[in-house]
Amino acid sequence: MESYWIVVSAFAAILGLLAMRIPIGLALIAVSFTGIAIETNIRAAIGSISRLPFEFATNWSFSAVPMFLLMGFVASETGLTNGLFRASRKLFSRVPGNLACASVVASALFAAASGSSVATASAMSRIAIPEMISRGFAPSLATGSIAASGTLGSLIPPSILMILFGVYADASIGALFLAGVLPGLLSVGIYLAMIIVRCTINPELAGGHRTDIESIDARRLLADIIPLPLLIAIVMGSISFGFATPTEAGALGAAGAILLAIVDGKFQLSKFYVALQQSALTFASIFIIVVGGALLTRFVAVSGLSREITEFFGGENLTPFQLVLFATVMFVVLGMFIDSIGLLLLTMPIIIPIANSMDMNVIWLGIILIKLLEIGLITPPVGLNTFVIQSSLKGTVATSTIFKGVIWFIAMDVVTLIFLFIFPQISLWLPSALTGS
Repeated sequence: MESYWIVVSAFAAILGLLAMRIPIGLALIAVSFTGIAIETNIRAAIGSISRLPFEFATNWSFSAVPMFLLMGFVASETGLTNGLFRASRKLFSRVPGNLACASVVASALFAAASGSSVATASAMSRIAIPEMISRGFAPSLATGSIAASGTLGSLIPPSILMILFGVYADASIGALFLAGVLPGLLSVGIYLAMIIVRCTINPELAGGHRTDIESIDARRLLADIIPLPLLIAIVMGSISFGFATPTEAGALGAAGAILLAIVDGKFQLSKFYVALQQSALTFASIFIIVVGGALLTRFVAVSGLSREITEFFGGENLTPFQLVLFATVMFVVLGMFIDSIGLLLLTMPIIIPIANSMDMNVIWLGIILIKLLEIGLITPPVGLNTFVIQSSLKGTVATSTIFKGVIWFIAMDVVTLIFLFIFPQISLWLPSALTGS
């Protein structure tokens, strides 16, 4: 059997295992190990699978992942994020669809602290959705705004997906973090504009009236909203100005979150233990998927398919638009069934060689791909964030209602993608200005 068909069969086998509900990390490892053994020999396969965990465990850039996970879980468990929604609600009290707008902004800030879309959706759904529904907001708008804005954890730095993309694509993680800032703000702005326009045209979406305008205590407002943005600014500033690597900045962020919790009187050893436990479990899950993705990359390289793909698309004179369109179709289809980390690692062995052969800017490409992964987090029929929200609400809102709400936000994500493609400087200006990348 030719190598091409071996690899095609391998990808089909991976999808088949996923359909059988085998965890994606195990599916990647099992199929890739078998493929390497077929292409070379069993000793080479054993050698690969024995070296890769050690290589990633000692990878300095990859070690940023547990640090940012700990930062996010400490912020969530100690209640540092609770004030974000309260403060945002006051700021948007005069705006149509105010609570939905407040949810988007609060989720964006939380996402920037946690780097995790799932953590953002889970935390904010418990805080914001019950209040929106109790005030008469349409359940589809209430849940859709949280599900969609929760995905901003992938794009707004620090982002776990950006770290993984940087490690695999050999791209600067600091530059990727900076490149995500303006696209993240653009996504927030487009979401807000859509909510305001819809609630102006149809006030019933927001309960038929504006929520009571709240008086603003400037001191309390600053106390609610400043700590986490300040922590994020310190983390990003340390990276931007070369004071710290992303890993060191992650450690700084985790320590800062603990210090903020102590100063705010919210630190408890029991909550810190839960944050440590959740960080360890989440990182262990990510680590297995990453090792599986690396093994798949090695299998594709051993098979020679990477070279054949590059030669084929090089001969076809593929344009950046065609590559992005190809990635869009692949991510939208596979994103319906595979989580974002697994999807990124499954497709990198195909996309990165093509991009390198075209001399594409991998920073810009990374932002495009991560935005596509965001869409996958809320795309039916899987849409991981939607099920996280349903679980957090204990099934009180139907999955179909949540999907109905996210359709509007998916449409806005498409608008954002068009802007990012037509105007690459939205992604590239900040890293170029601050780091020269």
